[in-house]
Amino acid sequence: MIAEALHTILKELPPRVKLVAVSKFHPAEAVMEAYGAGHRVFGENRPQELKAKAETLPADIEWHFLGHLQTNKLKMVLPYASLVESVDTLHLLEEINRWGAANGKVIPVLLELHIGAEKTKQGFTEEEVLELLFRADSFRFIRFCGLMGMASHTDEEDTIDADFCRIADFFAYLRDLFPELSDFCELSIGMSGDWRIALRHDATIVRIGTAIFGERA
Repeated sequence: MIAEALHTILKELPPRVKLVAVSKFHPAEAVMEAYGAGHRVFGENRPQELKAKAETLPADIEWHFLGHLQTNKLKMVLPYASLVESVDTLHLLEEINRWGAANGKVIPVLLELHIGAEKTKQGFTEEEVLELLFRADSFRFIRFCGLMGMASHTDEEDTIDADFCRIADFFAYLRDLFPELSDFCELSIGMSGDWRIALRHDATIVRIGTAIFGERA
């Protein structure tokens, strides 16, 4: 069933779009079923779960970290994650940079942009992202790879579409403004309920869990 769901989604995705199969709260056996179907990119939200899976599952899996990352959990994530999609504060970015310096590793990150109506969501404002990227060269152990964002939590397709449009427009503006950031090319928007809308706005990464693995275990 997982393999079938995976292949159905992949048939709809353009070649330029990377599918992150969000395996949070699902057992290693579920990941291995998707792996057996040929998939290699998975996303986790909890540091302990990422560490445990990364240490026991095949080494060629590309892990994305998607959840809120506390600075005291960096050692559970940064040795394993190919991309940290959820950098949401300057303090976290500084601590990741410090960890990278101490461990001789450059960490690829996406900056999480907060544009939805919910005050509970994490993330930077557009102004904060601009201020940060103007001094990107001060983060020697960070590779800025793009933006991650979520639409407002609603069933209103017009609202979701408008949110994704705003994120995509800002992403395009940043790419024009900072051509020296050659790796700044990823736009991670779209989840199980709205990924098709995200494709209209040139998403390069979609994060899909429930539509592949079913409801969380």
